[in-house]
Amino acid sequence: MPIKTVNNILVLVIIIFSLIVSVYGFFSNKIIYENNSIQTISGENVMLYGKGLYHNDSVSGASQARAQDIITLIVGLPLLIISLLLSNKNSLRGKLLLTGTIGYFLYTYASYSFLLSYNAFFLIYVLLMSLSFFCFVINITSEELKNLDRYFGQNFPKKYIGIFTIIIGAIVLLMWLALILPSMKTAPAELEHYTTLVIQALDIGFIAPVAILSGIMLIKNKSQGYLLASIIIIKGATLLLAVSMMIVFMISSGVNVPIIQIIIFPIFAIMCVLNLFIILKNVVEKRRQTSA
Repeated sequence: MPIKTVNNILVLVIIIFSLIVSVYGFFSNKIIYENNSIQTISGENVMLYGKGLYHNDSVSGASQARAQDIITLIVGLPLLIISLLLSNKNSLRGKLLLTGTIGYFLYTYASYSFLLSYNAFFLIYVLLMSLSFFCFVINITSEELKNLDRYFGQNFPKKYIGIFTIIIGAIVLLMWLALILPSMKTAPAELEHYTTLVIQALDIGFIAPVAILSGIMLIKNKSQGYLLASIIIIKGATLLLAVSMMIVFMISSGVNVPIIQIIIFPIFAIMCVLNLFIILKNVVEKRRQTSA
């Protein structure tokens, strides 16, 4: 079976199952129990959501998951469908967009698999994580995305995009270290009733280093820098839109959100979207000849 066919099948299965879990996750709101709290390992009481699929998650955790579901529905899935169609028309922009969007689904369902309290969709989360991983590997290693530096116009602001991804990586790293380092002996309050900091582990272990490294390579005009920086920007645009929506949902649920997060996440979400347009605008579908 041709690898393109395999890729199309994987993406279609991801579309179907992510549509199911996001629709059900967002719209299931049946009351399971009310005013139920649980004591954490540090002795604090955390109020559980008590409704729908995420009834065993905290109010904060459920609000974030539901916000993620709605962004998947209105942004992630349309972007995945459009990029797949463009990619099948041999569009380099489509291929690049598809790879970055699959990165969003990989991150999203990896976090669902490891972070959310166990629910009826656990195996589907794992399936989506697995399919997204293999689909991401297929796309990021494809021939179309090799020597990507030759497919960008001469006016592409690589230093600006490179510096931006470095800043994103540094902010993510410093933000989570500021949360973790003061709480090395006792669990931070943000842990709530969960057992470990999954999002922080993913961001510190993968997202921040890749963002910083991609920025450095892009500034040095390395082909891998063009690919990784593009993926970081696409993932940043989708994930930061989700985080901005999470903030809205958390505030509406009565969760206290630091003012700095209310300001900084939407700003960087908008900047990532604008930078994504800059990247796609500067992609040249026909390979640019080099002097070498």
